[in-house]
Amino acid sequence: MSTYGNFFTEFLEPFFEGLINILKAIVSGIGQMFNVLNYIDVIQNYKSDLTGMGLVICIFAIIFLIAIYAFIIFLIVKGIRTYARYRRNVKKEDRLIEEIENLNGDIAKLRQQNAKFSELTNEFGEIEYDEDGNMVNELKNGESRFFKLTNVDERFAENLPAPIENNFSLNEFCEQFRNYSASKLGLYYDINLIRLFIAALASNKLIILEGISGTGKTSLAYAFGSFVQNETTVASVQPSWRDSTEIFGYFNEFTKRFNETEILASMYEAQYTDEVYITLLDEMNISRVEYYFAEMLSVLELPNKKDWVIELVPNKWENDPIKLNEGKLKIPENMWYIGTINNDDSTFMITDKVYDRAMPIAIDNKCEAFEAPETEALKTSYTYLESLYEKAEKEHAVSEENLNKIKEMDNYVINHFRLAFGNRIVKQLKEFVPAYVACGGDEIAGIDYLISHKILRKFEQLNLAYIKDEIDGFIKYLEDLFGKGNMPECKAYLLRLKKTI
Repeated sequence: MSTYGNFFTEFLEPFFEGLINILKAIVSGIGQMFNVLNYIDVIQNYKSDLTGMGLVICIFAIIFLIAIYAFIIFLIVKGIRTYARYRRNVKKEDRLIEEIENLNGDIAKLRQQNAKFSELTNEFGEIEYDEDGNMVNELKNGESRFFKLTNVDERFAENLPAPIENNFSLNEFCEQFRNYSASKLGLYYDINLIRLFIAALASNKLIILEGISGTGKTSLAYAFGSFVQNETTVASVQPSWRDSTEIFGYFNEFTKRFNETEILASMYEAQYTDEVYITLLDEMNISRVEYYFAEMLSVLELPNKKDWVIELVPNKWENDPIKLNEGKLKIPENMWYIGTINNDDSTFMITDKVYDRAMPIAIDNKCEAFEAPETEALKTSYTYLESLYEKAEKEHAVSEENLNKIKEMDNYVINHFRLAFGNRIVKQLKEFVPAYVACGGDEIAGIDYLISHKILRKFEQLNLAYIKDEIDGFIKYLEDLFGKGNMPECKAYLLRLKKTI
């Protein structure tokens, strides 16, 4: 170690000696410039010769030197004052920005409260007051505190939904959806994107469409609702969303009524039919997803769908909606939640908790327009669609060979990157990949897509400089394990990651 230490010290010694000499020279130069004794010594040396014109030159030289001193001091003072003024302006700007942000937050809250008040007024008419000006809280005889949900009960009491008959394969379903979007809506999507989207419905109730703005994320969710003849419920997420009341609504203690959201009404209606329901959370990461969707994430994670229950109110009232059980709502199995996100400075990052429980689909390119045959919408039975997914799991189950390769890859990632797949992701893989194959895709391509978007995405949380030397080895490992030319999504992601280091 002493030899290495001596080498290190001697190697860097010229650099630091030079740096010290420069600093010494600067200090020495400044000291020489402002050493008044030097100037006095010069005057003493020439004192006997400084008569007449020489005396004038001496006085001029002294005045000139004082002027230089004054100019230097002036520049220093001006620089200090300019910096101090700049800091004051920066602090003022920071305070103004903070005040503007606070005002924007207050405005958002006021708008939200105004919207809730307007909704109450529209639904229940003008709020009544007694002679003393107090709000009348009591409901009228026979009136339900759940206005929208009770209307759903009344509507389906008169018109029971007709059975839905379907006879298509998942591959045909993808083709029909793509052609319908192009021929009826003027929306063009790559067939592989459609396959990924339909297959994602088999493995997750929460789908995340991510990518740059303008690539058709919102329109894809809208188009699918139109295709299955059950319009998508659109909820535009606001920065003020903080809890689950933005999804379900809340009980108003003043009016004694429950302020219902459109999402809640759609959830309740879904229990009456066998149709496919889509709820769109547009720009879902403009607020923290864990705040307003946390309860749903936990419920949808439960393996037994009978336990998918949310408590809306703590007790039961006489005129509550028929399908509420002791104030509790059953989360419908035939509803999917699709969130769109833009990754920019105005939004929050989606955390692992959300990503692990969702299926992300990247939409980074727009598809070119193409000629599509006229295709009509297709009212779709949830039960039939689920049966196709179950059939795909049996007929296109992931091969044992590939499952073993995935297990080997899991061990490799653990040893080299300290990351693991987890049982949740393996379960999603076993549901997503068979559906993707039934939609017309390839098994290896499905595995490649899921691993790149569910596992390798976690690499961004690691110390990239630490794993840089491991990336090339991992790419070679993928080629050796799955074959040269396979796993292009994983390789492309790893190469993009390497460029950022």
